[in-house]
Amino acid sequence: MNALVDQLRDRLVVSCQAYPGEPMRDPDTMRRVALATARGGAAGIRAQGLADIAAIRAAVDLPLIGLWKDGDDDVFITPTLDHALAVADAGAHVVALDGTSRPRPDGRTLAETIAAVHERTGALVMADCSTLDEGIAAAAGADLVGTTLAGYTAYTTKGDGPDLDLVARLAAAVDVPVVAEGRIHTPEQAAQALRAGAWTVVVGTAITHPSTITGWFAAAVREAASCR
Repeated sequence: MNALVDQLRDRLVVSCQAYPGEPMRDPDTMRRVALATARGGAAGIRAQGLADIAAIRAAVDLPLIGLWKDGDDDVFITPTLDHALAVADAGAHVVALDGTSRPRPDGRTLAETIAAVHERTGALVMADCSTLDEGIAAAAGADLVGTTLAGYTAYTTKGDGPDLDLVARLAAAVDVPVVAEGRIHTPEQAAQALRAGAWTVVVGTAITHPSTITGWFAAAVREAASCR
């Protein structure tokens, strides 16, 4: 598994996800998206949902970070141990889960959940965090720590771009690889995240979410038209 993590060093991971109700919310579509990003140079894939994980694992020979978004509580990214075990069983090499300090629905601590995943599966664990303190605490057991939830918890502020300051502070504070993720919308921002100390960079929306990308262009065109 150390070799798997090494494959991601200084490389791009693409998050292939679609929201419920969208035209692309289909495991076979996400499989095809993953294949396309692999052809473009992705070194790894991040995928959501058991069916998507299984379909992508069968088709794409790259490290696969899997998660399961479930529930309406604050903690909804692979919220329980049962979710985490199912993600590993579906084929994820790395199980991504909520790595914040918030209570988990099954009452287990983050440390207990990580330890159980390690003991009961062959998967690694990525902790999706929102603050420096959460990242430091998660790094005591997790194999990778991500900035995924920075700006998406009630006690953090959401900026227009990635939280590069958190990336830099985490990279300086922990001994495990730091994954830069969240609001990375341009190649330059991805490069900045790597320069800030990230082990690997995850990009999702800017590559794999046509509705949002189209919205960016449509808004720019409307703005330009209004100035004529």
